[in-house]
Amino acid sequence: MLSVKRLQELLDRFPDLHVAVMGDFFLDRYLVSDPALDELSVETGLVANQVVSTRCSPGAAGTVTSNLSALGVGHVEAIGIIGDDGEGFELLRGLHNRGVRTDHLFQVADRFTPTYMKPMRLKPDGSEVEQQRIDIKNRTRLPRDAEQKLLDCVLTRLHMSLGDLPLDGLIFMDQVSEANCGSLTDHIRDTLCDMALRYPQVVVLADSRERIGQYHNINIKPNMVEALGALNHAHRGDVTPAQAQGFGRILASHNNGRVYMTLGEQGIAVCDREHAELVDAVRVEGEVDIVGAGDSASAGIVAALCAGAKPSEAAELGTLCAAITVTKIGTTGTASPAELVELCSHLNKK
Repeated sequence: MLSVKRLQELLDRFPDLHVAVMGDFFLDRYLVSDPALDELSVETGLVANQVVSTRCSPGAAGTVTSNLSALGVGHVEAIGIIGDDGEGFELLRGLHNRGVRTDHLFQVADRFTPTYMKPMRLKPDGSEVEQQRIDIKNRTRLPRDAEQKLLDCVLTRLHMSLGDLPLDGLIFMDQVSEANCGSLTDHIRDTLCDMALRYPQVVVLADSRERIGQYHNINIKPNMVEALGALNHAHRGDVTPAQAQGFGRILASHNNGRVYMTLGEQGIAVCDREHAELVDAVRVEGEVDIVGAGDSASAGIVAALCAGAKPSEAAELGTLCAAITVTKIGTTGTASPAELVELCSHLNKK
């Protein structure tokens, strides 16, 4: 188990780190309506829900940057393509409020800012329940000029890692299911993965819903379903921790990098082609909300690795982050250094 002293040593290094997150930045927009105020539309005869409050927060790659900022990482940077629209304005404002640099989150006039529109209904007790979600996504290919602009930006950032403005970590957040419609196109992914071996001093990790098996020469963070999909393995039934570690080693061999496979309540399997170990999850009592848990784990893993942690230590810090964020109900939570120290201290006393 990670000691409090060792955790504090790692956390003390976070303010000096520079971590960039490249990929698909979404806006999470919540519209809260009160059923008691429902009106009947004169024009359509349909019920018109009446919004009584709204809130917005950065989602997808923005969730990762929020977690990095909450952890105390000193320099957090967003790299990607969004639209020149109202959703883009709200997204930029949310990132700025969290201390994230957005100089290279480029606004393009003919692109949407990807948005998860979440209608919420008030319940009598004042809590909220989510209704059918409305998604705004780009369904056409990223323009070639925007693609090249992103690629040039990241290559410049990697080159700076050898100079006066070091880049310690780079996280790829590949959220969009439709190939080449998000910020991480095939060309960008393949080029940067090929380049990764030239910059071993930069910690690089990829998280991808659909294409995790297409990333190579870098760390990857799939869940079990994504890992099996990358291996084209039609496994049926439950997967034991031992089987998961075996699959992780195979995937690491294909990927030519380390695999941090999240296994929910079982923890994280840390695998390379020759070795694998299971880092246990932290048991959480009471109600939980798993939204954003994987993103908080990614932030914790990368920040820890940039601070000099061993792979297993980084996974432990990732499980601590996830254990804290899942207790924050109804919101995409983050974990602070103080919360991490408190939880780690509690676990070490058991």
